[in-house]
Formats: sequence, C-alpha cells, structure tokens
Amino acid sequence: MTVTKINENSYETDVMPETMKRSSLKNVKNNDYVNLERALRLDSRLGGHIVSGHIDGTGEITNIKQDENAIWYTINTSKEVMKYIVEKGSIAIDGISLTVAMVNNQNFKVSIIPHTQEETNLQYKKIKDIVNIECDVIGKYVEKLLNKEDKSSINKEFLLENGFI
Repeated sequence: MTVTKINENSYETDVMPETMKRSSLKNVKNNDYVNLERALRLDSRLGGHIVSGHIDGTGEITNIKQDENAIWYTINTSKEVMKYIVEKGSIAIDGISLTVAMVNNQNFKVSIIPHTQEETNLQYKKIKDIVNIECDVIGKYVEKLLNKEDKSSINKEFLLENGFI
C-alpha cells in the first residue's frame, strides 16, 4: 500500500475493496503488529526474492513448533495458492521473504531463524491466525506462457528440451 499521509506517530493509506477481499487486513485490529518495508529501489542490493506486496491469497497457521534455535510454521492455504508453492522455493508470509522448507497437497512449512522471529510480526502469531501469502512471481509467468492461446516458440517442449522443467 502507498502511504498517503505521514503524521507524528502514524501514517495513512488508502485501502481498496480488492485488498480487503484478498488479504488478512480485514482481520487487523488496533494495536496489532504488521510488517512494513520500503519499496525496493532499483539501485539497491537484492537479497532474497522479489516481493511485490501483491498477495496471492491468505493461509491459516495450523502449527508452530520450536526446533532447537529454529521455529517451524505450518500453513494451510487454498489449491489456487498451493499450486505455486515449491519446496526450496521462495514465498512471502505477511511480506516476510522466506524459503519453503516442506510442501504437500494441503499445506507448506517454513523454518525461521531467531532473528526473523524477533524482527517481524511472526513473534505475535498464533495457531489459527490468518496470514498473507505471496508466491514467487516466476511460476505465475511460466504458467501464463505455457497456457497462451497464441503459441510462441517458448512452449512446454522448449522448456523441457532446455532443462527448465
């Protein structure tokens, strides 16, 4: 979202109905924590994956488990979102760029380090909380190219022959 006004201890944004429909923002209450990041500058170092803030849907935290210094989060989401989630691929949960550690047909898991837990709103999340999910954009572009009506020279056979899939 774009900040439209900055006050002494707060800021304002405009929120459109599409954002409320697709995101967990409809569940946010006063004093809830959210993750904020400035937009990426093109002359900046890119660490992690490209996160646009354009979420694909929401998911529900179904398990949180401590594992020595790591914390595992299990998240259930819809089939429409799950199809873009791959093990060792990138995902953003509430805007936090993470690596998918495990995926099956119903859910996926991420394992986070203490620093991520301490510096993000994940430290306040509980089982049954709803989170925003943004999948890696590359899978969506590949799907669109493979399903085009007007077939170009880039097709499934081309991608297979050249080791992309």
